[in-house]
Amino acid sequence: MTHSHTHAAGRRTGTPSRHGGRTAEPVPPQIPARRGPGGRRLLAALLLVGLLASVLPWWLGTPAGSLRTTAATVTAAGRITGLVAGYLLLVQVLLMSRLRLVERWIGGEHLSRWHRDVGATLLVAMLAHVSLILVGYADLRNHSVLAEVGTLLGTYEDMVSAFVAAGILVVVGFSSIRGIRRALPYELWHLLHRSSYLVLLLGYGHQFSHGGQLYKPGPVRTGWIALYLLVVAALLWGRVITPLVFNLRHRLRVADVVAESPDTISIYLTGDRLDRLEMLGGQHFRWRFLTRGCWWQSHPFSVSAAANGRWLRLTVKVVGAHTGDLRNLEPGNRVWAQGPSGTFTAAHRVRDRALLIAGGSGITPIRAMLEELPPGAALIYRARTPADVLLGRELDWLAQARDTSIWYVIGSRDDPGPRQMMSPDGLRQLVPDVARRDVYLCGPPGLVEQSVAALRRAGVPRRQIHLATFEL
Repeated sequence: MTHSHTHAAGRRTGTPSRHGGRTAEPVPPQIPARRGPGGRRLLAALLLVGLLASVLPWWLGTPAGSLRTTAATVTAAGRITGLVAGYLLLVQVLLMSRLRLVERWIGGEHLSRWHRDVGATLLVAMLAHVSLILVGYADLRNHSVLAEVGTLLGTYEDMVSAFVAAGILVVVGFSSIRGIRRALPYELWHLLHRSSYLVLLLGYGHQFSHGGQLYKPGPVRTGWIALYLLVVAALLWGRVITPLVFNLRHRLRVADVVAESPDTISIYLTGDRLDRLEMLGGQHFRWRFLTRGCWWQSHPFSVSAAANGRWLRLTVKVVGAHTGDLRNLEPGNRVWAQGPSGTFTAAHRVRDRALLIAGGSGITPIRAMLEELPPGAALIYRARTPADVLLGRELDWLAQARDTSIWYVIGSRDDPGPRQMMSPDGLRQLVPDVARRDVYLCGPPGLVEQSVAALRRAGVPRRQIHLATFEL
C-alpha cells in the first residue's frame, strides 16, 4: 500500500504537537550558511603535492643509468612503492583523526570515499613494496624468495615489526570488504579497524632504519619526522583532546527514555552550556553510556532534533544486545560523547531547495535537518507498515511550520505502489523539479542504492546527492 499526503500550508502558529513525552516548541528558522567545495579542493591539491614530494627524494637521489639490471629495477620499484605506502599511511591516519577542520573541508560522504580509496591504494602499495623488495633482494643475492624472508627477519633491525604491520594492514583491508564487514560483529570490526593505528607505530622504525631515502640525517628525514609528528598531533587533538574538552564542558547525562514504537526508543539528554553547543541537524555523535553493561561500547547515532539549548535527543532502533540495554537507562546516567560529526547537513547543500528520502529509522537525522533547511523542502518517508513510521506527529507539525511536502510511502520494496513511486518517473511525478534540488538520503543500504540509481536516471547530478555516513 502507498499512503501519501502533502502538507504545503503556510507557517502554523497554533499549539505545537506533543510527541514522545516532550513538547515540540515552535522553532524559528535557522538556516546555516552554505559551505562550498573550496576547502576540499585545496586539501586534495595539498595531498597530491605531498604524494609527489614523497617520491621526489628517490628521483633526485638515484643516479642516471643505475637501473640497468632487472634486480636493480625491481628493487627501485620496491623503494618507490614503500615511499608511497608510507605517505598514504599518514594520509589515512589523518583522515581517521576526526579532526573537525578536515571533516568540514572534505565533507562526510567525500571523507568516507577518500578513506576507502586511500585504504585500498595503501594496501596495494604495501603489498607491492613487500613483494618487489623480496624479489629484488633475492635476485641480488641469488637467494630464493623464502630464504630472503628469513634473512630479512633475522638480520635487519625493525623488520619483524614491519612484517607485523603489513599483516595488520591485510587483515584490516579484507575486513573492510562490504560482505565481510556485514558478517562480522560490529565491535569486532571496530576493534580490527582501530588496530590500524598500530601500523603507524610498528612501521615507523622500519622506515627510518632501512628506507633508502630516510635513514640518512638530513632535510628529507627531518621532513618525514615532522610529517609524522603533525599527523600524530592531529590524531591526539581529534580523538583525545577535543572529546575531553567537550565532555568536561557539557557533562551530558540521561534525562528520560521514551518508547517511540515497540522497537524504537528516544533518549533525551541534558547537560551544561547546551546553548553554546555547535551542532547542526543531521550530525551524529559516538555515544558511550557510562552505566553497567553499556560503558564498554560506543556507537554512532544521529541526533533526531536540532539544537535547542536545553536538551539533545537521539532516537535508536533496538536491533541487538547493546541497543536493547539502552532501554534500561535511568535519569542521571552519565554519557560520554564524541562529536558532533558529519556533513549531512543543511550547510552542505548546493541548491536552494531539497528533497529528503528516509527509510525506517533513517528518519532521525532528516527530522533534525527539517528544522534548518530553507522552506519548501519535500520528504519521502519509506516504511513497511504504518507502525514503522517514527516521529510522525512531529513530522506533520514540521510540515506545517516549515512549508514542507511529505509523502509516506508504505509497503515492501516489491509492492507495485512503492516501486512505482521510487522509480525515476515516480520521483519526477512527486517532485517535478527534483533535478534542481539537493537530495539527502538515509536508510537501509538497499533503499539508498535503489534511490541513488533512480535519482541519477531522473537527472539529479551526483554532487547534489548527499548520503549519511557514520564511520571513520
